[in-house]
Amino acid sequence: MKYCSKILLFMGYLIGMTCMAQTNEKINLEALFESLSEELPEDIDLSELSEKWYHYLKHPIDLNKTDGTEIAELQFIDPLLLQRLIEHREVSGNFIHVLELQSIDGFTERIVNLLLPFVSIGEESSLKGLKFAGLEQELMVRYGRVLEKAKGYQIIDTGRSRYLGDANRFAVRYRANLKDKTRLAINMEKDAGEPFFDRKQKLGFDFYGMSLSIKRLGKLRNVVIGDYALQFGQGLSLWNGLGFGKGGLVQNAARQGVGVKQYTSLNETNFMRGLAGTLHIQRLEITPYFSYRSIDGNVNKLIEPPVIMTIANSGLHRTPTEQRYRNAAHQMTYGVNLLWRRNRLKIGVNINQSRLNVQKLKGTNRRQQYDFEGDELKNISVYTNYTVRNAHLFGEYASSMDGGTALLLGSIISLHPRLSSAILFRDYKKDFHTFYGQGFGESNNTTNEQGIYAGLTYQLARKLVWSNYVDLFRFPWLKYQADTPSAGADFFSQLSYIWYKKGQLSLRYRHRLKQVNYQGLGATETGLVNTGKQQVRTEFQYLLNYNWTIRSRAEFNMVQKEYEENSFGYMFYQDVFWKLKTGKIQLNARIAYFQADTYDNRIYAYENDVLYASGFGMYHTKGWRTYMNVRYRISNGLDIWAKYGVYYYPGRTMIGSGLDEINGNRKSEIKIQLRWQL
Repeated sequence: MKYCSKILLFMGYLIGMTCMAQTNEKINLEALFESLSEELPEDIDLSELSEKWYHYLKHPIDLNKTDGTEIAELQFIDPLLLQRLIEHREVSGNFIHVLELQSIDGFTERIVNLLLPFVSIGEESSLKGLKFAGLEQELMVRYGRVLEKAKGYQIIDTGRSRYLGDANRFAVRYRANLKDKTRLAINMEKDAGEPFFDRKQKLGFDFYGMSLSIKRLGKLRNVVIGDYALQFGQGLSLWNGLGFGKGGLVQNAARQGVGVKQYTSLNETNFMRGLAGTLHIQRLEITPYFSYRSIDGNVNKLIEPPVIMTIANSGLHRTPTEQRYRNAAHQMTYGVNLLWRRNRLKIGVNINQSRLNVQKLKGTNRRQQYDFEGDELKNISVYTNYTVRNAHLFGEYASSMDGGTALLLGSIISLHPRLSSAILFRDYKKDFHTFYGQGFGESNNTTNEQGIYAGLTYQLARKLVWSNYVDLFRFPWLKYQADTPSAGADFFSQLSYIWYKKGQLSLRYRHRLKQVNYQGLGATETGLVNTGKQQVRTEFQYLLNYNWTIRSRAEFNMVQKEYEENSFGYMFYQDVFWKLKTGKIQLNARIAYFQADTYDNRIYAYENDVLYASGFGMYHTKGWRTYMNVRYRISNGLDIWAKYGVYYYPGRTMIGSGLDEINGNRKSEIKIQLRWQL
């Protein structure tokens, strides 16, 4: 009977393939990327995710072999859907075609089309038996700089703060992949303003990173030597790398920890450097890890023992002060994670300890009263998730051994084939301490926050999706810009109409409420005032033909603050994408006009860039923004990218501030990147 069902399904898929074949040729990675990462800082390196996506586009995940970890790394498939995929394979047998995904409950046409480019049914490689078969290498070299000379490069007085290096930026990445079982990653980077073969950078680049990953070694899995990341539970105690939170993908509030992973990002903080791996013993997974690395900070060595007042996480070493902070202290972290699996149930325990070679002192500000102090921090956490019928339940409880705790509980429930919900409760005590936690919330430090998040996604029709969430939160203790306990709320609603072969039209509304210190004359009862920011966005993307695609966006916002006049901001942009049928040349360009009355009215928007360099542009004050990207395939395996972008602010004689101040009314940037694949 099972095989009869397979045959009937396959016949249906053959019919459906003609309706979906063109869809799979193009996936809107930009929109998906922005939905995931729009809450992250604008200057963060996002290549950790984009590199993973491009890897799986080139080496699709085998639906008949995966245990779900690789699919979880894609970030847009929630745990409930992932569990259903695994169970479908267990009950019905191996997939006979990728379009069989359509038969799994909850896999809407939208989800299936997002996933299809990343998955496959395994096939024998045509390269088997050839010399060096299975070995892939990639070398990428990137150069960039701002063309105008900022104030920090013009100061010659050695007694003043200034940039010690030039404005050039360099990045080198090397990757070697042997049969997708052994991977080598090497990163080198110099930021603008950092010395090159000078001062503390006698070896050239400011940042070097290297890691060797072995997928399987006997009973060991995911052994990494060098730079690596750990992601366990819901991230309350330990989560390295990118941590996504609120956004257009409502169910993404539930984290899916993948354990040990190779760290390949150019971000210079929040990673481990040492050795880690996972030992599989039937249902039990044991993951020991050890890390020893330098950290930046303000260290006073004139007293005994030495103390560190501030730990710096920018990764920038441009000025004399930043140079003094560079590698000023060392941190050793070690621990073990135990994970037990049984059918739909997972239970994990993580124990870790971090030691500094200096004493960490907390600040003198009253809001820093409960900050961590000392040279040793211990954390223990217990986490679990369980899938029962149409519900995925998850949670984590963590404790820093000096007294504070953090708790997160949540669920994802499929209320109907077209309706799903996500609910999440969090309570992070003001004295909970962790060096590497990234729990879900308004802030990313997993402390001094309580809240409840509720999200709902409704498939109104085959092409119409409505996503909503509300997040109510409070800060029981003082925080930055709030000298008394405060509260807030975040409301989000987005309606998307999707032509799976052609494009998408979306309308978004968001309203964020917070309390901040009152800066005016007199005083308020609590010392705080209520502030609100309302945002409306509409976006349209359409595939005109194989060669041309257009994308348009209009966004408006209004900031309301008690006892002050309302301020406004808006932005319009038009994007154009063009490519030859041969794929030899591709280009895209944007022109945008924007105005923001105050800094609070600033607008962020995803910008296309050279490969692995995508990020978010900040649209502030009043002006124009335009850029163009070009990719040219020189030969098989050799590509070159180039980007030119400029901000133009009419009527201004100076832009920027501090050491980044530029005389004039424009700021332009160039990037050139070369990639060689073997």
